[in-house]
Amino acid sequence: MALGVSIAVCFCTGLISHWIQHPPTWFWWPAHPVWLYRVTQGAHVISGVVAIPLLLVKLWAVYPRLFARPLFGGIVRQLERGSIAVLVGSVIFQLVTGLFNTAQNYPWKFFFTSTHYAMAYVAFGALAVHLAVKLPIVREALSHPVNSPPVAATARTPEATAAAGISRRAVLGVAGIAAVVAGLAVAGQTVPFLRWVSVLAPRSGHGPQGVPVNRSAADAGVADKAHAADYALAVTVGDRMRSFTRAELAALPQTSAVLPIACVEGWSASAHWSGVRLRDLLAAVGEYSGGEVRFTSLEGGGLYRTSVLPRPHAIAADTLVALRLNGDELNLDHGYPCRLIAPNRPGVLQTKWLSTIEVLA
Repeated sequence: MALGVSIAVCFCTGLISHWIQHPPTWFWWPAHPVWLYRVTQGAHVISGVVAIPLLLVKLWAVYPRLFARPLFGGIVRQLERGSIAVLVGSVIFQLVTGLFNTAQNYPWKFFFTSTHYAMAYVAFGALAVHLAVKLPIVREALSHPVNSPPVAATARTPEATAAAGISRRAVLGVAGIAAVVAGLAVAGQTVPFLRWVSVLAPRSGHGPQGVPVNRSAADAGVADKAHAADYALAVTVGDRMRSFTRAELAALPQTSAVLPIACVEGWSASAHWSGVRLRDLLAAVGEYSGGEVRFTSLEGGGLYRTSVLPRPHAIAADTLVALRLNGDELNLDHGYPCRLIAPNRPGVLQTKWLSTIEVLA
């Protein structure tokens, strides 16, 4: 039950994250509350990590049945064992690749995002089929007290007899403790007051200006462009375009907001940002009549060189073209000369080192 719940939470929160980054036409994601994505993606990573020891305990408990005779049997037995193979394989694949992604370690050649998304449906579908097939057994097992044997002693299989020295309560206790320890080991990158116990969290919560960095300016190759004397941010609204130097951006009315950076790897950190409200900046160029807004980075390429901001976020009072972070001028690794910071968005879509802003038709 605990494994099923953790996988369900992981599946649902993973869908949310994927749809925010690659939205279907029907999908809508609010700008507020500002912490919502931080919670859903933190829950995604924590539930995935919690599922790892639960899966190991589950496999330990059932593995003798994987070798029960006959190995194949009739068509119904073959289908059942085939579905279990798909279930176990897909869940292991999802948990392992997801864990590697939290550390931004990719020892494979396939594109993680699309593959992880597709396999999520395979894993969840196989789990649903397995639960449907095993529902009578599950109901029967749950009708007994925790310490009672699952079958009469006279009907025990050799495997069950060999395991009779370990009670269900002991197994569940070990699984629960392992799951809690695993969850706490990474939860601190989402829940700040747990950072002292999260010894395996890929992000400690520290970084330039008190905020971690996923992609540095050196990795993006933007240092020279960002510090160029002729740098200007080009803003296009309809048929009107205007360029702003950084000094001109700083001369516009400034707004402050406390917003979290929440990344798909599960870490997040709140920070005090200040800069120009996006809606004010657009109004300084032309009349913004709604629609999505595209942001382009100084980076020369890459999957996340551009991002598109939906209208609810574009008109939000706390969506900023940020110039300062935690009271100081933006560090180059945080997006100097200016960057997008919008509420309730994945960090990968908070475009740094802005080059252009364009209202889409």
